[in-house]
This record gives sequence, C-alpha cells and structure tokens, in this order.
Amino acid sequence: FETPAEVARAAIENDVHVVGVSSQAAGHKTLVPQLIEELAKAGGSDILVVCGGVIPPQDYPALEEVGVAAVFGPGTNIPAAAERVIDLIRAARTGS
Repeated sequence: FETPAEVARAAIENDVHVVGVSSQAAGHKTLVPQLIEELAKAGGSDILVVCGGVIPPQDYPALEEVGVAAVFGPGTNIPAAAERVIDLIRAARTGS
C-alpha cells in the first residue's frame, strides 16, 4: 500500500534486484507504469519489475510494453514462477 515513488525509493535504498507487484483491483494499469517511471528517474532502471495477481491476460502485452519482466496470473505454479524470476535476474546480470 505504498505509492510508486515510495516503492522505487525503497527498492533503490535496499539494493534489490526485483520488485514484485501484486494487483487485485486493476492498479496494474496505472501504478506499474508509474513505478517503472519512478525507478528510471531514480537511477533504478536495472531493477526488474514482475507482476502477479488478478490481471486479465489481455493486459499482459501492455505491461510488457512498459517494461514488466514477467506477469504471473491466477493459478501460476509458485516454484515455476520462482525459477522464472531467478532466470530473469541471471539474464539481467549477464546482459543476455
């Protein structure tokens, strides 16, 4: 329940690799692009953003266009999602 600017600041201050956003009420359409913008403004464009929750599949492409690294919808297999996030971190660190 933080603003995009607060999340971006905390992510940078804590030197995280990934920010996970859980959306239950369509906040992903406005808050996630704002978060990515705030991360970029604060020098954290290398921080990955992933989303999960009740996100309609038709919204996935728009999220990916603004820079979301992965979207995990309802019913996502948790170990598979964790493996995907680890793969994304590895790829980001090696530049591939």
